Amino acid sequence: MPVVALGPNPARGRTITEQFHAFDAHNPHVYSALERLAARRLAAGATRVGVKDLFEDLRRDGVVGLNNNFTALYARRLVDDHPRWAGAFELRRRRAA
Repeated sequence: MPVVALGPNPARGRTITEQFHAFDAHNPHVYSALERLAARRLAAGATRVGVKDLFEDLRRDGVVGLNNNFTALYARRLVDDHPRWAGAFELRRRRAA
């Protein structure tokens, strides 16, 4: 049986940060949706918001291709763009690039 080449693995040799930036550049709707969901939860009185929980909401809404490795980077971006939300997201020290 012949082996079918599927092309290069886009993740091979790339850091999580590089993979994240590539994904984010091709999927700006994901960040917009995360912003909207976080704002809605905070406006409803939530004091803590988990990006993994927001990812699950997006998946239930039919968004595919979300990589849980990107949750910390999205949380940092949300806090960078909305400093008043800093207390709502738990940001841990990064161990890898």
